[in-house]
Amino acid sequence: MNAHRNARTNPYSRALMIRRVRQEGRSVRETAAAFGVSRQTVYKWLRRFEAAAKLEDCSSRPRRSPQQTPLRVVQRIEQLRRRRKLTAVEIAAELRLPASTVSRILQRIGLGKLWRIEADTTPARRYEHERPGALVHIDAKKYVRIERIGHRIHGDRRTRVQGAGWECTFVAVDDCTRLAHAEMHAKEDAPCATRFLRHVIQRFDSLGIRIERVLTDNARCYSSHAFRALCQQHGIRQVFTRPYTPRTNGKAERFIQTMTRRWAYRRPYRTSAHRAAALRPWLTAYNHQRPHRALGMRPPMARLREARQQRG
Repeated sequence: MNAHRNARTNPYSRALMIRRVRQEGRSVRETAAAFGVSRQTVYKWLRRFEAAAKLEDCSSRPRRSPQQTPLRVVQRIEQLRRRRKLTAVEIAAELRLPASTVSRILQRIGLGKLWRIEADTTPARRYEHERPGALVHIDAKKYVRIERIGHRIHGDRRTRVQGAGWECTFVAVDDCTRLAHAEMHAKEDAPCATRFLRHVIQRFDSLGIRIERVLTDNARCYSSHAFRALCQQHGIRQVFTRPYTPRTNGKAERFIQTMTRRWAYRRPYRTSAHRAAALRPWLTAYNHQRPHRALGMRPPMARLREARQQRG
């Protein structure tokens, strides 16, 4: 058990109490005054130590819970959740239980979210290309333009800014090394997407990476004549994700989640220009310093150097 953060004593101070009374021969009154506790507290820990030699806090859970939901009902709730994918309200209606009780039980057994059931039954299909540039994931994320600090920071939704508009961040992630590149653009349209792809090609080429394929969703900006012409010019094969299946482009989606938490909403920005200026330093830290779980807790640049050595 973890001691309360405002607790007067902890296992170490309790052991010191016992040592002063039993080994050093000090009185209970003197020891209690030194530790700022009552004499009853010192006596309590002396009794517990003599009975079981334990000085940790005991659980406050009662030994018996007569009103607890029976185990057979909990098992039935789990069966309905796993086999029929029912919501908490539907399960409560079928078993004639309060919806709050069913929700609490589902949370306790780890089935509070339906996607956890699919995660348990459907094995993850993971893939990774062997060489850098074999496949580059491209996606986009829209962010609200910043005119002043918004409700995400100060929490007051009554003072929203009306008509600020949106701006788009295009991202590219190499499938092999997880090396990432991102840029802010005014719109998610064909000219901006084509300009971003040209910059990605130049960036990856400066690192010795030749892009062979790009994977995008079915947005119009990626199927435009300008975007496809640029791919053909550089010998890049364009691949599209399946409709309404974002997990197909999962590496880009996962990078966007990290980017949103660690850069876009990491701290309050005064304007959109300040946020855009912070993107490049964050990308440098992501590629060169931040450990990546899928890469054995190494940054993407470390994987790129390893791939170069293997080719050499």
